[in-house]
Amino acid sequence: MLKKYAWENYDEKQLKQLEKLSKEYREFLDNGKTERECIDTIVNTIEAEGYQELESLIKSGKKPVKGDRVYSVWMNKSIVMFQLGKKPLEEGINILGAHIDSPRLDVKQNPFYEDSDHTFAYMDTHYYGGVKKYQWVTLPLAIHGVVVKKDGTCVELNIGENEDDPVFFISDLLVHLAGEQLEKKAAKVIEGEALDLIAGTKPLIIKEEEKDSDDAKEKAKNIVKSGVLDILKQTYDIEEEDFLSAELEVVPAGKARESGFDRSMILAYGQDDRVCAFTSLRAMLDLKKTDRTVCCILVDKEEIGSVGATGMRSHFFENALAELMNLTGEYSELNVRRCLARSCMLSSDVSAAFDPSYRNCFELRNAAWLGAGMVFNKFTGSRGKSGSNDANAEYMAHLRKIMEDNGVAYQTAELGKVDVGGGGTIAYILALYGMNVIDSGVPVLNMHAPWEATSKADIYEAYRGYIAFAEGASL
Repeated sequence: MLKKYAWENYDEKQLKQLEKLSKEYREFLDNGKTERECIDTIVNTIEAEGYQELESLIKSGKKPVKGDRVYSVWMNKSIVMFQLGKKPLEEGINILGAHIDSPRLDVKQNPFYEDSDHTFAYMDTHYYGGVKKYQWVTLPLAIHGVVVKKDGTCVELNIGENEDDPVFFISDLLVHLAGEQLEKKAAKVIEGEALDLIAGTKPLIIKEEEKDSDDAKEKAKNIVKSGVLDILKQTYDIEEEDFLSAELEVVPAGKARESGFDRSMILAYGQDDRVCAFTSLRAMLDLKKTDRTVCCILVDKEEIGSVGATGMRSHFFENALAELMNLTGEYSELNVRRCLARSCMLSSDVSAAFDPSYRNCFELRNAAWLGAGMVFNKFTGSRGKSGSNDANAEYMAHLRKIMEDNGVAYQTAELGKVDVGGGGTIAYILALYGMNVIDSGVPVLNMHAPWEATSKADIYEAYRGYIAFAEGASL
């Protein structure tokens, strides 16, 4: 039962495939630091591979046939993809599911203010998901997202990623003066309301002949903030009021990088859970024709409870499936229910990688190890498995056979020691339909930190495992 490293089994051909996949993954991370950017990247990729938009098929009345690839995007933040198999949809489908949102800082709707000494202009933020707030100070940060004006015009922002872009940061107290601060608990060292970006320090230069105007006098009250707003108006044609209808995410600036002298790891923002989203997407694109229809669901809002219209708790997936069944001539309420109940799913989300520096938080026999392959979590939740989808033993045995028949390196794990912590995924939501669901994914070091680490070997094995599952027979 000892863990074995996947690296030990690779030949030269597989190592080349692993490195190619790793490079594509890093590019995916760089291009998709927000949900909207992920969806844009995914749609561009899958349309080049022959995927057709479900809504276009509905309008044209065109009937999809076996082997066709169909997708549907919901509110530019979630997507579902289908590859039609030989068997009727009523008999169930194989589902790969993951989420594309990640912990971050969101810019508030009324974000701009100036300190009382006219020294700094700030942008106020509200953190999203579970974060250690102290990890987000003194880092170079970028702003990604959209500002939608009253007339519907959408301005896309991506500031801080190019070498000639400015970056942003949140200040921290110098250690020489931080005696009192360092006495605080880690959760209180940096408060949520202190996570405000320094947006500028340069006052607006008002022309001498304009100083007596009412507008100039008003701007002089917040002269540094006015300077920032003037730049936004000149550069992006954005007014302060336009931020009322904006969705701007503050994320670490910088590209995904190889890590370690041996380049065995990837260090990047947003790997929870874009590592599973990417490998699921890549598996869908590389599938051969299958007996069962295969589906990939990539959703928003998992980090805050899968809520909202774009989270897994909404009905967008069920609605898309019903529309697809209607196009294929299989639709009835009963057939939709049968399809869902007879489906099998891998709820793909990351697992906590064993960290020797914090070994007292892990139970070694049931921990996920970097480089030992993809991970199956029979259950997640916390304490007494609260909030968990606890997969059936029969389903676990079914997956063991698929993985071993295909030579996929895998391991099983729990999320830390009993009573130490816990967490959840989208698995329990799909399980409500009565289908077989289990959590699977990739071990991650530094999970939920601005920079997370994964093993290239685990990414490669997850990709191989998702293909094996998708092409496999039903339970």
